[in-house]
Amino acid sequence: MKIVKPIFIVGTGRCGSTALHRVLGVHPGVMWLSGFAEQFPEKPLWNRWAVTAMGNRALRRIFRARIKPGENYGFWYRHAYGFAEPGRDLLRSDVTPRVKKQMHAAFEPMLTPKRDRLLIKLTGWSRIGFLDEVFPDAKFIHIVRDGRAVASSLLHIDQWQWRGWYGPYSWRYGPLSPEDQAQWEASGRSFVALAGLQWRIHTRAVEAARQALDPGRFLEVKYEQFCEQPLETCRRVLEFAELQPSAAFERHVQTTPIKDMTTRWRKDLSAEQQALLTGLLHEELLRYGYDVSKNAAG
Repeated sequence: MKIVKPIFIVGTGRCGSTALHRVLGVHPGVMWLSGFAEQFPEKPLWNRWAVTAMGNRALRRIFRARIKPGENYGFWYRHAYGFAEPGRDLLRSDVTPRVKKQMHAAFEPMLTPKRDRLLIKLTGWSRIGFLDEVFPDAKFIHIVRDGRAVASSLLHIDQWQWRGWYGPYSWRYGPLSPEDQAQWEASGRSFVALAGLQWRIHTRAVEAARQALDPGRFLEVKYEQFCEQPLETCRRVLEFAELQPSAAFERHVQTTPIKDMTTRWRKDLSAEQQALLTGLLHEELLRYGYDVSKNAAG
């Protein structure tokens, strides 16, 4: 089937994108990448069969822990070289005709008459420019979480999951800009600051990339609002994505607990660390409507 208006969820990572993706993945009109796409990237029909089977409630109860939406970069390694771990955000000019053809050839067999819309999640670099070149009618959902919470989450995962522990010379996001390098040095090369800078680098990249899009193709969703009002948030997403309302989907949203981690950073970071991040990310936090007053921390 021809790919029409694919939906891409983008975010910094540690931002709530997984929760949103998995909730939306239950909608009967979407196709996503399962572990089958990761393990068998040259067998798109296997992914189609797996995702279609999860539309059956009985099968979903049995297999939902094993067959679920994910980024599954093994698929991207095979069909879009360099897409999984670029050293900077990917641009329109990075797309070659060969990769564009391969991506369409890999995704199109997954679609069905009912599940005719792709729902793909990507974190880190947004890759919006690249994806816009491959899919000119794509819709992008940017899920945003307080940068202090994202930084705290990065600091409390394994070293293999956050390569910032190796320093910006060995992580996946290229060298720091002169501005970022100066701020990192001024912090005493603080890893807390570096985690915050990673969030800022990625959010600034999204803001730059979205400028080339028609506003009707970009939606911003805040993780905190999703936790507080999951049904209302999902309704807004469905309307934006042009997905049909579904009573079964709404029942699923209403009965699925969303783990609210919005305030944990205030417990996990010291007052000094919180103040460091608030100062460092002040401009971006204000842009996204976060509280930057002294009472916001602690």
